[in-house]
Amino acid sequence: MLWDGDNAPDASIKAAVNVINKIDANILLIGNEEIINKKIKELFNKNSVSEISDKLKIHNTTETIEMCDIPTQAIKQKKDSSMVVGFNLLKEGKGDVFVSAGNSGALLTGATLLVGRIKGIDRPALAGILPAYKGSLMLMDCGSNTNCKPINLLQFAQMASIYLTNTFGKENPTVGLLNIGTEETKGNELVKESYKLLKENAEELNINFVGNVEGRDAFSGKLDILIADGYTGNVFLKTVEGVGKFVKNTLKESIKSNIWTTMCAIPALPLLNTFQKAMDYKEYGGALFLGVKKPVVKAHGSSDEKLFEFTIRQAEQFVKNKAVDQMIEKFAKSNN
Repeated sequence: MLWDGDNAPDASIKAAVNVINKIDANILLIGNEEIINKKIKELFNKNSVSEISDKLKIHNTTETIEMCDIPTQAIKQKKDSSMVVGFNLLKEGKGDVFVSAGNSGALLTGATLLVGRIKGIDRPALAGILPAYKGSLMLMDCGSNTNCKPINLLQFAQMASIYLTNTFGKENPTVGLLNIGTEETKGNELVKESYKLLKENAEELNINFVGNVEGRDAFSGKLDILIADGYTGNVFLKTVEGVGKFVKNTLKESIKSNIWTTMCAIPALPLLNTFQKAMDYKEYGGALFLGVKKPVVKAHGSSDEKLFEFTIRQAEQFVKNKAVDQMIEKFAKSNN
């Protein structure tokens, strides 16, 4: 596990301490040992992580890959960064899953170069989970590949379908292509060519392709997977998160505007809390990098301790469900 991210190192350390006795896994904090222990003292009044739990350990590193770093250069030059060290430990079998809230580009580059792609996959991609009507929606890709080819979007659909079917037991998940209209002729060249490729290969690759989907229809509950290039997907993701925050904040302010609105809201509080939970992206954890040989999870860059804790629990579940092993097996079979 890494301590990268906007709220590092407090958020990841707090989450690790909070969750360590609620999960089966051990947690390895990768980063500057002196700083981590200083935070342990400051936050929990303990001299080291060993005083908190013998399931919690530190692997010392001296470098950090910053959000502004150029991904390929950072992975090649910062050999003792928490990210590079973490990937090498994962590759060597000294860890089962790697979690980071750090630089997405560096995470994809490191996962691809150091851990390796699954055979036959051109580009791994981030599979994010979002709330939807009476369920959830997988967004693929949600930020790792800003420049894509049609074959990439086809493989995103294939990987996401395999993942939902074999890890979550979702039979024949529906797949839509994010576009500005539902007509086959709509969109830029990438989307139009991707549509054609998906339509031609859907049956052979066991993809339940339902066609183009406009953003406003993505959360109807009729769609399981939404396919996009990483640039469009990330804009869509951040917009959804922003709208969710706007709705929650506006609702809170409306309830607290005066004593009468507050009193009237009291009977509806259970319903409002349910609604707020459904709108909260923090309830859905991180995004799995589909397409690499070992489980790699991207936590949200602005993760607080709550979201980090969800992501750690989610990461453990990825390992228990053998998500990557099944991806390797099923992808090989379908492409043969």
